[in-house]
Amino acid sequence: MPAPSPTLAELAGQFGLALRGDGDVRIRGVATLSAAGAGQLAFLANPRYRRELAGTGAAAVVLAEADAADCPVPCLVAASPYAAFARIAALFEPRPLREPGVHPAAVVADDAIVDPGAHVGPFTSIGARSRIAAGAIIGPGCVIGDDCVVGPGCELIARVTLVARVRLGARVRVHPGAVLGAEGFGLAMEAGRWLKVPQLGGVAIGDDCEIGANTCIDRGALEDTVLEEDVRLDNLVQLGHNVHVGAHTAMAGCVAVAGSARIGRYCLVGGGAGIAGHLTVCDKVTITAMSLVTASITEPGEYASAMTVQEGRHFRRNAARFRQLDALARRMAPPPKD
Repeated sequence: MPAPSPTLAELAGQFGLALRGDGDVRIRGVATLSAAGAGQLAFLANPRYRRELAGTGAAAVVLAEADAADCPVPCLVAASPYAAFARIAALFEPRPLREPGVHPAAVVADDAIVDPGAHVGPFTSIGARSRIAAGAIIGPGCVIGDDCVVGPGCELIARVTLVARVRLGARVRVHPGAVLGAEGFGLAMEAGRWLKVPQLGGVAIGDDCEIGANTCIDRGALEDTVLEEDVRLDNLVQLGHNVHVGAHTAMAGCVAVAGSARIGRYCLVGGGAGIAGHLTVCDKVTITAMSLVTASITEPGEYASAMTVQEGRHFRRNAARFRQLDALARRMAPPPKD
């Protein structure tokens, strides 16, 4: 990390960006184009905000080559301005120092293994045969059940629960309230009553995944529920048992995926979308917010089923006409040929 107030030239060198203007400008923080002031770095990635560039009070701006000529202040030119800004902004994110060791208020099973380089916070419980790798951070109030693995560099921020047989790869970050490895929703009907199906699998999370607050990932019935590497889940996401999510896929808040669905790589799922169980979504699919997927998707592209908002009177009128759609189609159909 550069000095607390790096110069623009230092940032350009560290992140491989082209510098335009005074490289001696010092950067003390980051902000938006409209809110930035002296000593702050802003970014322009969305064309909708281009009108704010001319009047920005930022000390410097990260932007694309096409916008550099119109920038009134020094700038850093990037092929992907948003990604470059994200890397720079991380320099200014305060991260508390976590000293290695197990807090006296933590409870660790006799046969659990905690690497001396890991941090285990207060009021944490670690169950039998579980392993915590070097550099892992287990925040306050976490519960790690039996037979779990927390890989190197992972961070369980606070009140995270790994119920049983959960394996985290390297550098996985889990936000407060998340529950991984709870029993899947497995039921069988017998003689008019539900019979619970044992959930004997686990959860396997790949390297560099991030799991949002209060998200739930159920363990598998027989095999594991799987997230491949670099999967990003927002808050309040629900993944049912035996779901398989491909690498680099991202899901926004309140997405629900039913059991045994397979989601491909590089997919984007908008907030509140639902994906039915036992189907497949291929790689590079975008599902827009509030959509419902009830059949497998085999071709990459964007898919939507949600109706966008409209005035109430128009919606009610359209809803009434929708109920008449089948009858109308039958009346308009050509007569059968002799």
